[in-house]
Order: sequence, then structure tokens, then C-alpha cells
Amino acid sequence: MPVSRYKRVVDALAADIRSGRLRAGTRLPTHRQLASTEGLALVTASRVYAELQAIGLVSGEPGRGTFVRDTVLPPSHGIDQQAVAADVTDLTFNYPALPEQADLLRAALRDLASSGDLDALLRYQPHGGRYHERDSVARHLARRGLTVDAERVLIVNGGQHGLAVTALALLQPGDVVAVDALSYPGFTALARTLRLELASLPALADATDLDALERLCRTRRVRAVYAMPTVHNPLGWVTTVAHRERLADIARRHELVIVEDAAYAYLADRPPAPLAALAPERTVYVSGLSKSVATGLRIGFVCAPQTLVPSIERAIRTTTWNTPALMTGIACRWLDDGTVDRLEASKRADAAARQAIAREVLAGLPVVGHPSSYFLWLPLPDEVRADRIAAALLAEHVSVSTAEPFTTSAHVPHAVRLALGSAEPAALRAALETVRRVVDAHTNL
Repeated sequence: MPVSRYKRVVDALAADIRSGRLRAGTRLPTHRQLASTEGLALVTASRVYAELQAIGLVSGEPGRGTFVRDTVLPPSHGIDQQAVAADVTDLTFNYPALPEQADLLRAALRDLASSGDLDALLRYQPHGGRYHERDSVARHLARRGLTVDAERVLIVNGGQHGLAVTALALLQPGDVVAVDALSYPGFTALARTLRLELASLPALADATDLDALERLCRTRRVRAVYAMPTVHNPLGWVTTVAHRERLADIARRHELVIVEDAAYAYLADRPPAPLAALAPERTVYVSGLSKSVATGLRIGFVCAPQTLVPSIERAIRTTTWNTPALMTGIACRWLDDGTVDRLEASKRADAAARQAIAREVLAGLPVVGHPSSYFLWLPLPDEVRADRIAAALLAEHVSVSTAEPFTTSAHVPHAVRLALGSAEPAALRAALETVRRVVDAHTNL
């Protein structure tokens, strides 16, 4: 069967990119120029570039053109957690840990083994957790400024599972969800899986552009808004009380569900009240202990309006049937005896110390972030391509994420996200010095 002209052009360009004849960062001809050169219709030329982008060989940037990607980096770099080589410093993912945590786990397992309730952990649990466990979480949330009854709390298998069951319970394929232009990749991946339509909202200096949300709601039937008001990932902002109150007002007037992701909220010292406290009748609050305690402790919690609890319970039953009893038992002991509060305070101090290292090493660069968070956002100069920076750093045994996994709009900014929570402080400093050197070298080309 003869190969179509369109397919031959795709294959030829792909071969040139993979062989290095077209180097990373090369600007390709415009769609119109490609169509003229290759004798294609304009729509077919656009299809050529769309296919090359789908297989990760090029990236299209509105207003700038189509560029060859650095194929050292997989298209999913920064979202699909892959094993990092032993000699690579990981600034892509955060899994912050403190030295005393292993001893805490040993003690917790000993205490659990001697408890009279051990046999109950081998049986099926209520879908959203046992009442006394939900009450432990409710008391914990009260210390975070969110006062709720235990009946409104559901225990899940980590924060990502909490987002998943919330979306499964409340949203349908095709529903429009407003999100920040830069947002948590786990939620955008979930939205793709569930076929939700994400509507991107521009970011102001320190918050979501709520004027843009108002305009969107007047022109589209928006079902929900996904928000990270306290230590936004990746920009680190903590929005003001006034901003939160306005978002709650918009949600009421346009009948939006607010999905509040508080995964990193523990890092902010005395932040404003959560959105769930300002608009409790329409906010689903999702958080967990993966970041504040340990990534292996897959315990999360969802706090929802009472009317939505049954739907979310059904989604829990559909996905995991019930709570992970053994880990929930450990987590609730630590919630009750103050261990979680102590670990969160220690990690705030640890994150602040790491931020201080980063701000010192990267002084003069336009870094964006919260002073006690485990990540930094580093915008790059217009002439510097993020995939080239990430590839150059990987060659020097430092792994970082580009903006691509975090971007929900057509425009992908040239920036890198630096996760500060995984490397030991000395290794972190050395890795950040490498980041500084590589960025400076590419800026001065």
C-alpha cells in the first residue's frame, strides 16, 4: 500500500529530529511555509506538526512557532514519577522526610501490635472510615482553621485519590472546570482521564485572575473551579482573605463547586481561613499526610458538604471499597498524640531552611515561591528554552521539571520548577549551584 505524502513528511521530519540533523531548539518552518515547500494543503501541514507534537518531537508555541524538542527528555518528564539514577539529584519530585520518622514508625507499629483493636484492622472498614477516625481528622482540621463535624469527613487513600473520588462523584465527561494557567499536574491528568474540559485562568502576581473567572462564567456553563489558595503548586502563593471571599461569592452566584486542594497548606504559618470555611455549602476540601508526614503513608481526607458525602462515599466504594485500615490506624494515632503537628512544624522549618539555600544560590534570578515551601518556580529569559535547560541539567545529573506538565493553557512558558524537599541539604546546594551555572551559561549564549 503506497505511503501518503503526509506520512512521508512526518517520517522525514521525525528521522531528522531523532538523528540530530534538526537540533533541539530549532524553529521549524511555519505551517504555510511547510505546506508550500512540501506541496501540502495548509490543513495537512498543520496535521503534520500536530502528529510530531503528539509523539513528543516538537512543541508549538502560540505567537512564536514550532520548535524541535530536546528528545533527551520524555514528553511526560516532570509528571510521571520514574526511578531516578543513584547519581542524579532529584529536583523534580518532593518526598520530604525527617531523620526521626523511621523511629516513629517502629514505635507506632509496636503500639498498634499491642492494641486490643488489632483484629478489627483485618476486616472491611466503612467506606469513608470509622467514626472515631473521621473524628480524629476533624479535630486536626479544626487546628487548621476548618471546623467540621466528623460526618462530613471521609478518609481516602491519599490526596490524589481524594481528588479522583471528588471528580468521579460530582463531575461528568464534558463538564467545564476552571483552573489556573499553571496548576498541579495530578489534577490535569485526572481531568484528561475523566474527559473534563479545563478552562485556563490567567495568574496575577499572587493569585488567580478572578475577573477572568467572572468573564468565563458569563460565557460558559462552568461546573467547578479547582483552587490551591494556600501554598499554590507550583507558584507558592497564599491568597488574601479578600481574594478568598470574592472567589466564594463568584462560586455562589454562578453555582460552582469549589475543589480546594490543600496538599501543601501545612507549610504556611497561620494562613487565612480555607475556602471550605468561607463557603462550606459548596466547597470540597482535599488534603492528606503524604507531604506533611510521609509519601508512603497513603492517607488523605475529603471534607465535603453533607449533601455531597453519600456520592463521594459511593466513589470510594467503587475505587477502593474502604479505607486502608492499617495505615489509617497509624495515622490517627499520630493525629491524636500530636505527632503530625510536630512533624508539620519541623517540616515548615526544614522547608524554610531549604528556601534560604535556594534564595542564596539563585540570588538575582526571578524566582517565585513561598518562603517556607518545598518548591520554587524559575522563569527563564525569552531566549532560553526550558527543555534545553532540563536536558543540560540531566546531563549533569540534576533532574528538574519544565513548565509543560503544569500548564493548562495553549501557551507553555519557559520556566523550570525546582523541588527542594528530596535531596540532603549539601546535595541540594550543589544541585542548585549547577542550576545557576547552566541557566547563566544559556542566558549568555
